[in-house]
Amino acid sequence: MDGEYKSLTGKSLESNILFIGQYNCPPNYFFRGNNVRDNYVIHYIQDGCGSFSSANHSAVTLRKGDLFILPKGVPCFYQADGQDPWKYFWIGFSGTKIKTMLAGSELNKKRYLRQVQDSQFYTSLHKLFTTLRKPSSLANDILVEALTYQMFYQLVTEYPDKTPHANTKAQQRLQLANYYLREHYQNSNCNIEDLCHHLNISRSYLYNLFKSQMNVSPQKFLTQLRMEDAQQQLVNTDDSIQIISRRVGYKDEFTFSKAFKRYSGFSPKLYRLGQ
Repeated sequence: MDGEYKSLTGKSLESNILFIGQYNCPPNYFFRGNNVRDNYVIHYIQDGCGSFSSANHSAVTLRKGDLFILPKGVPCFYQADGQDPWKYFWIGFSGTKIKTMLAGSELNKKRYLRQVQDSQFYTSLHKLFTTLRKPSSLANDILVEALTYQMFYQLVTEYPDKTPHANTKAQQRLQLANYYLREHYQNSNCNIEDLCHHLNISRSYLYNLFKSQMNVSPQKFLTQLRMEDAQQQLVNTDDSIQIISRRVGYKDEFTFSKAFKRYSGFSPKLYRLGQ
């Protein structure tokens, strides 16, 4: 079989696996869909070679044993070689913790790694892919979650980001802000102004901190937390949209529905029907 694809129903807001796939590409094949992804997709090259490029990065030739990532919200292009086209498998991730874990690795900076096949990171990645192909069960779901964190642990320990982090105090404030928003986003009274009071910093300082370190505004990050939680509840529960809107920090269904449509492109009802 040349290819396979499997969509997965996850239940974790912080780290969720959306789908997996594998494809034996024909010569010069390239992905014809949207080249800006709504999630993070790691590709491991099992055979052959091809080219990969992403925004603000030079194109590189990658081959068997190499790996690349399609980061969330970043335009990317990748194409199989005309003579020796690659075969790869991929895993699609989402969740508020994925970006944080990736940020500690060289993969986040370069967007590719070379010759990882003998690493513990690859061993965990391959085992995760193999486990995800099996039928879902309680034991298998527990193993998937354990392997996900083990894989990211080995990624950041074997391929750490060596960029020096000069402002430790700023990093600590960013971590506190992240923790505060994750802990309180379900409360409709949680807002950026209260967060600034809580940390005793100005709104402009917090905005610049988020933009420089995470390339997202604090308000957008708060919205992302609420929307990703709402997406999971729409897919995994039969609860009404009104109930879900209150659970993720909105006082009324109308405001939530408008925000959800801006975020996803669909109304909550259509999003639920399409899953």
